[in-house]
Parts: sequence; structure tokens; C-alpha cells
Amino acid sequence: MPRHSFIQMSKLPNVKGRISYITSHARQENLYATYRTADSTFWSNLARESQQEFQRSGTEGKCIEARELIIALPEIYTQYEPQQVLTDFTEEFRRRYGVECVSALHHNKRKTNYHIHLIFSERRLLPEPDVKVASRSVFFDETGKRVRTKKEITGEDGQIRKGCTVIKKGEVYESHLFTTKDTRFKIKQLNIVLR
Repeated sequence: MPRHSFIQMSKLPNVKGRISYITSHARQENLYATYRTADSTFWSNLARESQQEFQRSGTEGKCIEARELIIALPEIYTQYEPQQVLTDFTEEFRRRYGVECVSALHHNKRKTNYHIHLIFSERRLLPEPDVKVASRSVFFDETGKRVRTKKEITGEDGQIRKGCTVIKKGEVYESHLFTTKDTRFKIKQLNIVLR
């Protein structure tokens, strides 16, 4: 009986770990091809900035650093050259959505599910980093929330309380390498068609 293709999307709280897992010949029994549109530095920077943004937001739960699609392919695709199949799928996704990707082409252990893991960034790299320099001293309390005056983070002993931060005038207090997340990827039913 022929199997139909399907697509499943997952949120990734540890993008670098997941990339390592799907692209490792030692950890994947039937790994046929891998493909990257961005290097390891991109993914490390993305993970770091996503975690910083998550902490600043004060949101509960886990930080989502990237997303992953698992694309089950019809078995007919096993007749084509694996690297070309993977490259074509990944580049088409990148072209349509303008995001960086890492992908891997696998079979499951029983070789009944030929599929692509496609990890992608919800953020784009900015042409130039967005760096914010303090025009005056900036104060943050223990939770990382910005407060107006030094007095608000000073203890009874006159010292800055533990966990509070002071950014002096002229110092960088925030920088961004990436845009905000693309909201298209947050919708429940993402209309992704790959041909």
C-alpha cells in the first residue's frame, strides 16, 4: 500500500543539540544526506539571542530557539539521488520563507519512513547589528527589569543589591543580531507546500 507524505512541525528549545542529533552519522542509523544554509556560528548566535530575549520577556515555560519540520516523503523519492532531494527541498523552503535551515534525510530503523528533518530559524540576521549604548546610566533589578534610579536597586547598607545590574553611560546595554520572530510560523496550521 503506498504511503502518503505528511508534515509535522515542532518547537525546538535546544536548536544546537537537535542539529547535532539529526546530522550525526554516529547517532542516525540511516542518514543519507545533510545540508546547511548557515554555519554553526549563526545557530549559536541565534540560540544565545533567543535565550536572552526569552529572559527579558519574563515569560514562563521554555524558550523556543527554532522550529523543525519532519517531512515524510513518498517512497518513490528513494529512487532519486538523496543529496539532490534534500538540497532541492531545503533551498525551496529557504527561498519561499527567507530563513536559514539545516536539514537531514533519513529512513527510520525499519526503513518504512523516508523523511526529511528541516530545522529553520524564525528570525533573520540583520544587515548590521542593532547595538544600544546607554546615554546615561541604566539600572536593572534582580529580575532584569529596568528601573529608573539607582536608589531602586540599592539596599539599606547603601550597596547595590545582589543580582542587580548597573550599565554605565557609554556602555552597550543591549544588542541584536537578529530580527524578531516571524509570526507566520506561530500559527497552528502552517500552509507549507513543497514541490
